[in-house]
Amino acid sequence: MAIDSSSSSELQASALSLPVLLFVLYISYHLITRALTTTKKNKPTTHGLKSHPLLGHLLEFLKNRHRFLEWSTELIVASPDHRMGFWIPGMRTGIVTGNPADVEHVLRTNFANYPKGEHAAAMLRDFLGHGLFNSDGEQWLWQRKNASHEFSSRSLRRFVVDVVSDEVACRLLPLLRRAADGDGRVVLDLQDVLERFAFDTICMVAFGHDPCCLCLAADDDGGGGWADAKKSEFMRAFGEAQDLIVRRFLDPVEVSWKVKKWLNVGMERRLKKAIADVHAFAMGIVRARRQSASASVDHHRDDVLSRFVASTEHSDEALRDIVLSFLIAGRETTSSALTWFFWLLSSRPAVAARVLAEVRAAREASTGTRPGEPLGFDALRGMHYLHAALTESMRLYPPAPIDSQSCAADDTLPDGTHVGKGWSVTYSAYAMGRLPAIWGDDCAEYRPERWLGDDGAFRPESPFRYTVFHAGPRMCLGKEMAYVQMKSVVASVLEEFVVDVRKEVAGGGVPEHVLSVTLRMKGGLPVQVRRRELAGSAE
Repeated sequence: MAIDSSSSSELQASALSLPVLLFVLYISYHLITRALTTTKKNKPTTHGLKSHPLLGHLLEFLKNRHRFLEWSTELIVASPDHRMGFWIPGMRTGIVTGNPADVEHVLRTNFANYPKGEHAAAMLRDFLGHGLFNSDGEQWLWQRKNASHEFSSRSLRRFVVDVVSDEVACRLLPLLRRAADGDGRVVLDLQDVLERFAFDTICMVAFGHDPCCLCLAADDDGGGGWADAKKSEFMRAFGEAQDLIVRRFLDPVEVSWKVKKWLNVGMERRLKKAIADVHAFAMGIVRARRQSASASVDHHRDDVLSRFVASTEHSDEALRDIVLSFLIAGRETTSSALTWFFWLLSSRPAVAARVLAEVRAAREASTGTRPGEPLGFDALRGMHYLHAALTESMRLYPPAPIDSQSCAADDTLPDGTHVGKGWSVTYSAYAMGRLPAIWGDDCAEYRPERWLGDDGAFRPESPFRYTVFHAGPRMCLGKEMAYVQMKSVVASVLEEFVVDVRKEVAGGGVPEHVLSVTLRMKGGLPVQVRRRELAGSAE
């Protein structure tokens, strides 16, 4: 039987419209049933957030999705209890808090009731599997204990210092020297440079592989002509997977990403390809390391993967997940912190002068090192003002601005506020850094001195007030190593160069950010570097 073209088109349209119709019916059913059954008790308290019948706060979320950090911070700062509540019937309910008492309750006092939860785990599982940052319960506890043991070892600490020192001396400084000698014409995207630096170092620390992301082409003048784009493909795929995963979290209609994944369309199609590339690369490294271990080759390697391979109880997939968790923790965190730090420093010559004076004093006190050579661990640890300056920068621009947990059973916060089973509880380091109740009326000012005692020594703050490295049992294991890496970069760069942020960025207010896994600058950070000529210069 013949079918004309118009009839065929109608049949195709009908076939395509069926999944859409089912999706609409599914959403409508859950919206209506949840809206009708939602009581005042299982709605979070809201301040300054307009709720709509049947839709809850969906419209507000959609309107402010592109500026989630600023929007949630405005609400948290204006709220008397320093939190915002939200509910979207059939989809999401929860709170975003900047209240230190809430943070301590969730991350320590009632820690067992606030796992990562299936909601977040489902979004991350196809990328991170069951690694440290995507597991709960006994599985998380086992990985945490093993990782904690390795991170406390002196051999791993020495290995990290050596990796960072080599990357600074052999790649970062030569790149900046070539840019500085380019007659003032070379403009670098410092954010891109720092991200490449961080990816090289974390890959070496995590699984002993050097992706050479910061290697320049032989004929390049320092402007970013990278030696081999193919070697950077792993970094590109990993970054794309991270960014697309974050878009799952920012979608208020959470079922939509599952539908797109099922249909293999849009961003989910791109995500699937990026994850496949990342997994294939990581598995190649894991299997090669497994073979070399079984052949008793490279038994002296100090990277994290080699340490876990030594135990035969892990599958290749488990090792891949462990390594990817370390990569996601270290890929952009230090580079994000350093990017914002150099931007802040560009308009604060007094801070730059004090940092430089401290670096020069450390150099004079260090025997056997010359300018241009990275300083040792003890010298870096003794730089209290630089430590304070970096800490203050991260207070205002935290690399990981928000983090979420899931409430396993009905609970009550310290002030009596109800938290329902299944609610998400998010604490915002970004908002907390802007709360006068925590930091005083000058909380918007960049002032490293707030972290120093009368003797000039660094004074830490409660991790429940300064949540940049998280707190409680999930406290960041790599905190000390992150500071070593950041201090090494800043000390080496400032000792030899003046970093000038381009006027359109330096004088244009706070750069616009991109909320990915970390807080990144939209469009990067364009800079020009000059050699520092005068011994007393701190320009």
